Amino acid sequence: MAFAALICVLLVAPAIGTVAGMEVDGTLQRAAREQRQERYLVPAVVVRPAVAPPAGTEADPSAQRQAPQRTQIVASWTAPDGSSHEGTVPAAEEPPRTGDRFRIWTDTQGRLVGRPLDASSASAHAAVVGLAAALAAAALVETVRRLVVRRLMHRRYIRLDRAWAATGPDWGRAGAGS
Repeated sequence: MAFAALICVLLVAPAIGTVAGMEVDGTLQRAAREQRQERYLVPAVVVRPAVAPPAGTEADPSAQRQAPQRTQIVASWTAPDGSSHEGTVPAAEEPPRTGDRFRIWTDTQGRLVGRPLDASSASAHAAVVGLAAALAAAALVETVRRLVVRRLMHRRYIRLDRAWAATGPDWGRAGAGS
């Protein structure tokens, strides 16, 4: 049992991790390529500082205390399709000054989007998933091994108890054939 578990941990678990990592890497690389095709880095200009919401209007007041707030500004930009947009965005630098130029990520229609996933980040995430899959497979093998060994030990103790119960009354008596 121990040998089979060892072989599984040394050969099967890494294989599972490799396959899982490669699958996730392929999926993330496709997503990264799609994001790079759909997202554009466009120039924007600071129009004015954004009006801060009154204190206590946020739904979760603990969120205000936990994360430092970046300064919000109103900026204008031109989308890749040629349309003009204006909206509230986090400041590129502190303190923002009216007329400052910076760049933001938008989609084709000019809506703000996050930075596209780069290939190295996708590979790093896939490697973490592969490692986690290999560790999970090894943990599963070890759990099954322990359960089987426990069951075998339990059956051994049951047989020992039966043998002792049969032998016990005659133990040490002369002429009992023991």
